[in-house]
Amino acid sequence: MRAAIAFGSNLGDRLRMLRHARACLLASPVLAPPILASRIYLTSPVDCPPGSDSFLNAVLEAELTGAPADLLRDMRATEQALGRDRTGPIAPNAPRSIDLDLLYAGQCQFATGHLILPHPRLAQRRFVLAPLAEIRPTLILPGQSRPVAELLDALPPGDLAEPILEPW
Repeated sequence: MRAAIAFGSNLGDRLRMLRHARACLLASPVLAPPILASRIYLTSPVDCPPGSDSFLNAVLEAELTGAPADLLRDMRATEQALGRDRTGPIAPNAPRSIDLDLLYAGQCQFATGHLILPHPRLAQRRFVLAPLAEIRPTLILPGQSRPVAELLDALPPGDLAEPILEPW
């Protein structure tokens, strides 16, 4: 089954963080080729504290050879290795060195204490839909009736999501 991961960073050397996270995840035994990767997008901070820096965002899709929970475990380990602390009281949408979200895993639809698939806000977030539409414009996400490109086109104008760099 195919799985997609959203990458985001708005603290420190954002590009280095995205590249390092990508390298770590591509070394995971639960991901396999073929790999699709969007360009890196400069995006507006959404629902972040005032004064938050812009994000760099990208999406990567690969073949998932294990369970979604195994991939989530590897994603959290990568975040921790790159300095993300998810313990203690954390302000929602606080600036972060790296943020990795599992967007979907095939047609899986479920919710556990740590994982909801597909990601619950995926269809409303330009910073995710723009890079995803670049690599999978005709994909119909679980629970949706329209392809990713149409979901992106249906969003109201607003938040910045401009491609700035390839490859990463």
